[in-house]
Formats: sequence, C-alpha cells, structure tokens
Amino acid sequence: MAMRLFLVYVLAELAVVVGLASTIGIGWTFLILVGTFALGLAVAGSQIKRQVRLLQSGLTSPQGAVTDGALVALGVVLTVIPGLVTSVLGLLLLAPPTRVLARPAVAALAARGLGRMPLIVTTATGPRRARPGDYIDGEVVDVTDTERPGLPPTFGRPPAP
Repeated sequence: MAMRLFLVYVLAELAVVVGLASTIGIGWTFLILVGTFALGLAVAGSQIKRQVRLLQSGLTSPQGAVTDGALVALGVVLTVIPGLVTSVLGLLLLAPPTRVLARPAVAALAARGLGRMPLIVTTATGPRRARPGDYIDGEVVDVTDTERPGLPPTFGRPPAP
C-alpha cells in the first residue's frame, strides 16, 4: 500500500513538473518550486506560532484546536516534502480558511480510523510491589578472599614468577 502511494506521489509530481517545464520553461519551473517551498516554510512558521499561542491562552473549543493543530502539522509536513503538488496542498492546509473546510473531512477520517481500532482489555494483576511494612528475611554473608587471583595462563610463554 505504501509503495503504491509513493508511486502515485512520484508520478503526480513528475507529471506536474514536466508539464510546467514544457509550458513556461525549466528556469521558471525551478523558481516556482523553490518559491512555493520557501513560502510554505514561512507560512508554516507563522501558523505553528499561532497554534502554540492558541493552546497557551486557553481554549474555547478544544476540538477545533486539536484538528487545527493536526492540519497545521500535516501542512508543514507537506510543504517540507519536495514537489509542487505537495507544497501547494501544504499551503492550502496552512491557510486558515481552507482549514475550516478541511476540518470535517479530517474528523470523518479520524472517526473511521477509530472504528477499526481493536479493543484491548487488560486486568490489573501485575507483580506485587513491597509495601512499607513488608520485610524480606535474609542473611548477609561477608566474603574475604585470602589470596589474590592470578592471571590466566598464556599459551607458549612460561607463567610469570
């Protein structure tokens, strides 16, 4: 699945770059690629700062802040991935008006993904820890060596005196 998705990504990016280069030229295409990347990073930085300020100032609607944060993170990732298509999609996700439009789609995808998660039930019967009143009965043995251990014998040489 991931390999197919990567192949679709590469083919889409290649088709756009080849089409754009044949229409306006290689130099202008390169400038557009670099420009969308730089613009994406600039917008990403401002939107990340805005999201952090919103989270620090107290939330009026936590659901909107969570989905906006996820969309900003996805937009940053898409702008950093090389290519014109991903940079444009990332810029669209970083723009607040388009995030409002994308929010229901993200919520639907998250709900669909949560519906497929398996339910895992565990019991609380782990190893028992010692409580402050518990004690362990044992015996301390003091060991003293009477002679120093020697080095292991070497092959081909006589032992040292």
